[in-house]
Amino acid sequence: MEDRKKAGDRIVRETVTPRATYELGERLGRKAQPGQVYCLDGDLGVGKTVFAQGFAAGLGITEPVSSPTFTIVQQYDGGRLPLYHFDVYRIGDVEEMDEIGYEDCFYGEGVCLVEWPERIGEILPEEAVRVRIEKDLEKALDYRRITIEGIAVTASL
Repeated sequence: MEDRKKAGDRIVRETVTPRATYELGERLGRKAQPGQVYCLDGDLGVGKTVFAQGFAAGLGITEPVSSPTFTIVQQYDGGRLPLYHFDVYRIGDVEEMDEIGYEDCFYGEGVCLVEWPERIGEILPEEAVRVRIEKDLEKALDYRRITIEGIAVTASL
């Protein structure tokens, strides 16, 4: 089941299986353009990594994708665009992002996925696409409400 709701520059999808969450990520990955930044918001265990795996598949990346919790950023070059997958949960200070060279990723020829973006909000591009994943166990164990906001969204789904 996937429910479509659209209001302006926001789209809401409801999925009830990890596969459907993966497929939504895959669709966005197929539409991704160089220089785009996607912010993945959501609690632990809501499916950010499943979404990221689908996104990578949409870019044509075939290698395994996991959350880069301890490395902060993982680069994947095997698709039609480079993918920079950030997990900034452990960032203590935004200046650490300078040390990583985030600007080359955010404003380069690849596409970025950023988990825990609220920790680096002041350096995120204004036009970043926001993807909020929420679960509601009262609806179903694997139910997810996925809200996507940003300029690229209305044309991409």
